[in-house]
Amino acid sequence: MKTYFRLLAFAKPIEKFAIPYFIYTVISVVFNTLNLALLIPLLNTLFAKDSTYVRDLEAPNWYNVVEYFNYYAEQARLHYGVYGALQRVCVIILISVLLSNLFKYFSQRVIENMRIHTLLNLRKAVFNNVIDLHLGYFSNERKGNIISKISADVQVVQFSVTGTLQVLFKEPLQLIAYLVTLFALSAKLTLFSITVIPLSAFIIAKIVKRLKEQAALSQQSYGAMISYLDEALTGIKIIKAFNAESYIKDKFHSENQYYSKINQSMAKRQQLASPVSEFLGVVMVAILLLYGGSMVLSGSSELSAAEFIGYIALFSQVMRPAKAMSDSFSGINQGLAAGARVLELIDTKPAVVNRANAVQINDFKEQISLKHVSFAYGDNQVLHDINLTIPRGKTIALVGPSGGGKSTLMDLLPRFIEPQSGQILFDGVPIRDIQVASLRSQMGIVNQESILFNDSIFNNIAFAKPDASEEEVIHAAKIANAHAFIIHTVHKYQTNIGDRGAKLSGGQKQRICIARAVLANPPIMLLDEATSALDTESERLVQDALNNLMKNRTSLVIAHRLSTIQNADQIVVLEHGKVVEQGTHAELISNDGLYKRLTDMQTFKA
Repeated sequence: MKTYFRLLAFAKPIEKFAIPYFIYTVISVVFNTLNLALLIPLLNTLFAKDSTYVRDLEAPNWYNVVEYFNYYAEQARLHYGVYGALQRVCVIILISVLLSNLFKYFSQRVIENMRIHTLLNLRKAVFNNVIDLHLGYFSNERKGNIISKISADVQVVQFSVTGTLQVLFKEPLQLIAYLVTLFALSAKLTLFSITVIPLSAFIIAKIVKRLKEQAALSQQSYGAMISYLDEALTGIKIIKAFNAESYIKDKFHSENQYYSKINQSMAKRQQLASPVSEFLGVVMVAILLLYGGSMVLSGSSELSAAEFIGYIALFSQVMRPAKAMSDSFSGINQGLAAGARVLELIDTKPAVVNRANAVQINDFKEQISLKHVSFAYGDNQVLHDINLTIPRGKTIALVGPSGGGKSTLMDLLPRFIEPQSGQILFDGVPIRDIQVASLRSQMGIVNQESILFNDSIFNNIAFAKPDASEEEVIHAAKIANAHAFIIHTVHKYQTNIGDRGAKLSGGQKQRICIARAVLANPPIMLLDEATSALDTESERLVQDALNNLMKNRTSLVIAHRLSTIQNADQIVVLEHGKVVEQGTHAELISNDGLYKRLTDMQTFKA
């Protein structure tokens, strides 16, 4: 129940929905029960030959529903004749049915509004928390599993929240209303008949016992399938290039079969509950017909024939709320399993957060300093005791063999990750004491992989500054050497670039990313091998754009092609997570160390 109450909190303000729902449901249940109770005066009116009441007999109390309506049906027969009484009874039944269905509709509208409101709040909370999580979380978690929780699991949860309200309130209330009316008609028959209800509940509980566990397995399997699908669509070119279609199909099909098997097992249990409860209800009605009918025929029953038929009609409906509850329990179990997964995601806390008294910074004045910084992914030590200064206005290049820790070092500066030891100072202030948003506002990033969105060229450039004018966007594109190709696209700056920029070449995508960084106009630029994946012509255009971008800025550059960073103010050589050399290009060449060997290797290859 703890999981359910946490999920219910997303329906706040709950009283906005709960109070009208309870009122409408109570009225609907009252009239729904009355619809069946009115069968007795209807039958008495149709088949009565002799008056049951005399004209001046005192009317029974209103809460004795059956006797109350019997009395007035008899009075109507005496005053208006049998057909006139029948007309009036039919009108009352029609009004009762109308009101029952009207308030049922009102209650359903309220519960539907509550369901949508809960879905909105829950999905918003999940998505907000996911976006706030640190980058390391996404390295360890399947993307498909996250998507599954935000989409499928949240969808299941919303019906569980509203379904549980109905199980806890509407159906038990309807069941109680039926039982009260049945006791009013015949306590003896009702005590005899209700033994089927606990028996039915016990059998159904046994049937749905494993549903929650199976629901959790089903949702995990669905998340895995979404992951396989995402990987397949992202890497479709590689799949085809290596003729791996069969392998990918088998991998997806295997998970799909497992998912289907779990759902078949769940469906079997869910679908078994309904016919079992219905069969038990019919068995009990048959027993009542034999037992009560024999009493009516022998004249030993306290009920008349009309009352006994009305009693059977009422009792046949008792199993409907019981059946609805049994059907709902399976859905609730699924919802609680999905809810546990969703809450687990909401409860995941980002590793990088603002401290209580974090300060806001508005500019960059002096330098960034790394002092004895070390970092590890689990047991894998990536950086060892790094000491480095990045002065304002200078270009610092990071070079070295793959796996040396260059990208990890760069990710530490905007606090995408946190060092295990050591300190990073921004103008003398530890970056842990600076508000994350204001720290990142001082930095622009251009990665080796061009990250673009399925939107227009204009919106991709203006991503970091949504209120940018057309003139500002065009100016940024010109600095990034992107304007010339943009104006030759179909709709110029309003051209949609497709999923991840699929309609653009690698060099064009990279220049859009550079234009985005130019528009943001940060004082510090972080460039992670921005030209490594480009052909010679594209590299020249992108490098010119990068040179324009780095003018009058502080730049930290990871270089794959060492020829592009020979003019850097300082070159830092990393190997196995340690700074092994540091200096200008000329100084490092004269040292005849790792940097010279790397330069000679690239010169030889060229």
